[in-house]
Amino acid sequence: MRPKPVAGWPVLMLVVAVSCGQQTWDTAMQAGEAALQRGQYQKAEQIFSAAIHMAEEFGLHDRRVAVTLAQLAQTYSAQGKFVDAEPVYLEALKIYQEVHGESHLDVAAMLNNLGVLHRKHGQYADAERLLVRALTIKEQLLGPDHLEVALALGNLGAMYLARGDGQRAGALWGRALAVREKQLGLDHPDLAKTLDDYAGALRMLSRHAEAEALEGRANAIRAKPKS
Repeated sequence: MRPKPVAGWPVLMLVVAVSCGQQTWDTAMQAGEAALQRGQYQKAEQIFSAAIHMAEEFGLHDRRVAVTLAQLAQTYSAQGKFVDAEPVYLEALKIYQEVHGESHLDVAAMLNNLGVLHRKHGQYADAERLLVRALTIKEQLLGPDHLEVALALGNLGAMYLARGDGQRAGALWGRALAVREKQLGLDHPDLAKTLDDYAGALRMLSRHAEAEALEGRANAIRAKPKS
């Protein structure tokens, strides 16, 4: 589902793109990402919608088209527009699969994003299928101790927790925590959320003392002065 050009200055960027090519697409993507980071979602939607048409100047199945679609879908998702985000993610996934084949990190990223969308809709069977595929690709390409694998483990754990399966969620978040501790150290700021997530799964299993210890670690990390 390709978005239509929208009125306003992004369309002028589209006209310029015919002569400026890669440079204009890069500039548009930077502007869109900046707007997304600032929470200016309508502006980001306009920019990414125009940037898709810029990217298509390189070919309808060029990787840059998929990159732009993925950013537009992320903009929709950030606003809770999951129905709008899903077909855009699917189109990006299709292009990535055509460009890279089935086993590539770009493919895994789209599978992950689609899996998260299905979890948020309560479509747990579909979410599990997509998130397991994403995890499998990352483990095959990166090995079991990569931070991207930890991210995939956490997303799959969140799905199981939402489904009420604390046992599987806890096992996955325990693995994610071990990877992050190995790669980042024991008191890195990025560990705090994983510790809290793992604690949530343990509380579902009535393992409250273990959960409290993890939450204490997370609070200590957050209270640590930033260097």
